[in-house]
Parts: sequence; structure tokens; C-alpha cells
Amino acid sequence: MNKKYALLGFTALVSVTINAQNFQQTKQNIYNQIINEVETNNQLEHLAFELLDEIGPRLVGSPQMEKAHDWVVSTYADWNIKAENIPYGEWKSWQRGTTEITMTSPRIKSIEGTQLAWNSNTKKAVEAEVVAMPVFQSKAEFETWANAVKGKIVMISQYQKSGRPENQWKEHATEEDFDTYKKEKTDDLTAWNNSIKATEKSLRELVKYLENKGAAGFVQSYNTGTMGANRIFYSLAQTVPMVDVSLEDYGLLYRLATNGKSPKIKINTHSKNLGNTQTFNTIATIPGKTKPNEYVMLSAHLDSWDGAQGATDNGTGTILMMEVARLIQKYAPNNDRTIVIGHWGSEEQGLNGSRAYIMDHPTEVQKIKVLFNQDSGTGRINYIGGQGFTNSYDYLGNWLQSVPEHIRKHIKTDFPGMPQSGGTDNASFVAAGIPAFNLSTQNWDYGQYTWHTNRDTYDKIVFEELEKNVITTTLLTLEAANDPNEISNEKRVLPKDTEWPTVKEPKRNSEDY
Repeated sequence: MNKKYALLGFTALVSVTINAQNFQQTKQNIYNQIINEVETNNQLEHLAFELLDEIGPRLVGSPQMEKAHDWVVSTYADWNIKAENIPYGEWKSWQRGTTEITMTSPRIKSIEGTQLAWNSNTKKAVEAEVVAMPVFQSKAEFETWANAVKGKIVMISQYQKSGRPENQWKEHATEEDFDTYKKEKTDDLTAWNNSIKATEKSLRELVKYLENKGAAGFVQSYNTGTMGANRIFYSLAQTVPMVDVSLEDYGLLYRLATNGKSPKIKINTHSKNLGNTQTFNTIATIPGKTKPNEYVMLSAHLDSWDGAQGATDNGTGTILMMEVARLIQKYAPNNDRTIVIGHWGSEEQGLNGSRAYIMDHPTEVQKIKVLFNQDSGTGRINYIGGQGFTNSYDYLGNWLQSVPEHIRKHIKTDFPGMPQSGGTDNASFVAAGIPAFNLSTQNWDYGQYTWHTNRDTYDKIVFEELEKNVITTTLLTLEAANDPNEISNEKRVLPKDTEWPTVKEPKRNSEDY
């Protein structure tokens, strides 16, 4: 070998080694700079504005989802971080438009509601009488009633007698009235579920059956139990309008219909079906210096449902991981291990993006030593489980010591814990034997108020909490990226009759969805 080039190679190796050693020697200074920037000059509000207010909700296959992928790549480029959109399948492309729902009889009233995803547009307004689906005792009773739905708009949700959430009843009602309320609520739900069971059809099959019988449309109200919050998913109807309306307006229509007043509503929707389009994951990379083939991965899904803006599910996880990457690139770009950031598509339809990454990139997946995922709302990180990895306490517990005590004291841990089989994207990697930890957060009424609802908007983000999460995640990532020790993926012995989750195939198209 040419001595000149050998010397250059040796010099480069020494330089890289010194960089790695310098990080260990100066990391507290680096951490202090990062913490100061998070507290005084973070980009979270700006990122949230661009993602949530400007781009909006990110339903898989929609033009907004494509814009979000491109925005992530462009934003990383501005920070000198390489990122790319990697296709893994296709999905039906649908663009939400305006929804107009009006009660036209027995009086004129605007109805609060919205079209459900992937529903066909009305082309022209559909106006018809509204009928409420009763409680059935048998399949025959249901089929007899179904013969009369032609030309009618059918209400397919359970009627809620009280629009007040349970916590208000508990706080303000007498004990006797609260007990009565709970019993009636339980009895009504049981009767409704038994009625659906009596039809011998799932709700999807029931809607299809009534659509074939000539129903002119469908109205549902999927209220969460919190005032004003409805879950907005996808249409079960194929060719007629299907909308979700507020608990209050659903109750109004129900009472009019069941008291013989024959209410009518007009539904006018302006969505667009755009055929099929590609689906993507966005992957960004900050290369490692001494161990470039060992990866520390940050994980958050980019898609959302589109009843609102997808702010806490999972806009917060997305901008968290982007801000972590920005800070690392600015203050600590020369790490031992490579840092990879995965922004997954179609998590909401079954972890499809992350499962596709596992299947399509086996060589890259084997390089992942540890993964941090965030997908549970806007609150501060308050729990990390060991996901069934025997030695997770040794390294994760050590890394947590770098997090400032006033933040760390709120984080409970459970080691070695149990492997997660679903729910969010880290489960895809746990199934592949990778120590993949979900950074669970303080609730902030996430499940009732914002999760998949029409209220999941920018204003629900608690940026003070999110700042703490940026600090925690950035320091954990840097600790993992520069830990001189091996990161063990040894699995615990699971309890009897319990098996480790298995890798699952993603859904790569929207057929039968």
C-alpha cells in the first residue's frame, strides 16, 4: 500500500476516534446547549403550523399526505439532513371537500357534521326523510323493517339520552341519580349491541345490506363521551352519502323521527375520488462516524385520520422527531452510530408503513440496535417499558440518567416488561427482535378528546410538555448513538402460553378496505 494513503487513512481514523472521544468528554456541554435551545429557540410551533395548519390532515393516499412527505424531505434538506420518500404500495386517493348538512323539515337548521373518508361525493344534493334504526329482537324483524328504507336516510348509531359526560354526572348529580344514569346507560348499550347481533350482520354488512335495499344515505354519531368530540373514520357506504353528525344534532333528528315528525335532511358533499396513488415512508439519515452500520432509529407515523388536523395523532410525534434530528445535526452531528428517522405511512390502517419497511429492507433492519417511537398525544413522556428485552434496564436505565432530574422524575419504567404486539409502530420492530421502545405520555384526555376525533387540532398541543419530550428524546438518542457498549437484544423468557409477536405482512393496497 502507498505509505501516503496509508498515513491519510490512519489520520482519518484517529480524527474520527478523537471526535467520538470528544463527545464523551464534552457531552454535558453539548447537552446544555441543546437544552438551552429547546427552552429558548425551539422550532416546534413553526413546524406544527406548517404541518397542521398549512398542510392539514394526512389521510393515507390523499394529496395532503403526499404534500406532508415532500415537506418533511424539504425541511430536512434545509437542515442539511438527507431524506427520501420510499414507496411501498398504493392506496385509493381521496380528497376531502366541503360537507353541507341541513335539516329542511320540520324546520330549517344547519346540522353539525362531516362526510366520512373515502365516501363518494353526492354530485348533487341528496334530500330525504330520516329514519332511525330501531332495536331489533330478531333477524326477521330487521329484514322486515329493511324493506321500508328505500329512498330514506338511515340513522345507524345508538341514541344517547344524555349529552353530558359521565364526569359531570358524577360531580353534580345525587348518588341515586348517578347510579340510575349508569344503569340506564349500561342497559341501553347492551340492548343496542344485542340488536346489532340479532341482525346477524356486522355494521359494515348491515350498511351494505341497507344500501342494496335502496337507502338514500346514512347518518352516524360516534361520540366519545366527551362533549363535542366524535371519532371520524371511514365510510361503510359505497355509493350513497354517509356522514357523522354531532351528538346534539343526532339526538334532535332521532327524537323527531321516533315521534312521528318525519324529519328531512339535505346532504351535499364535494369530495374527490382521484384513483390510486403510491404510498410512502420518509426516511432521514444522520451518518455515524465510527459505527456507521449500527443504527439508532427514531420513529413516528406521519399519517392521520382527517376529521381534524391529526395534531396529537401523530403531528406531535412527527414534529418531535424532526426537532430532535435538527438539534442533533446542529450540535452533535458526529456520533458513533448512524441515526435514522422513520416517518411512517398508513399506521392508522394497521402499521402498514413500518411493517413494509421491515419486509422491504431486511439488511437495514438488522443494523438497528435500538428504536424510540412516539405516538400517544401531547403530554410529557411518563412511561417507558422494556418491551421484553432482558438487558434493557442496563442500557436504557443508564441513558435515562442523562435526562435532567426535573423531567426524569416523571418517567416510570418497567423492566424487562412485555413485548408489544400492536398499537403503534414500535411493535413492528419488536416483532423483528429489535429493542424498540415506545415513549408513552401523560394522557391529557387523549383517548376521549383527541384520538381520531374532530377535535384533534393545533390548539390541543401542550408545547410546554412537548419541549420536555424533545429534551428527553434528544439525550436518549445521543446516549444510544455514542454508547461504547453493545446494545443487547436478548429476549426474556415469557410466561407460559405467551409467545413473542411475529412479523406481519403490511397491507400494500386498499382493496377490501
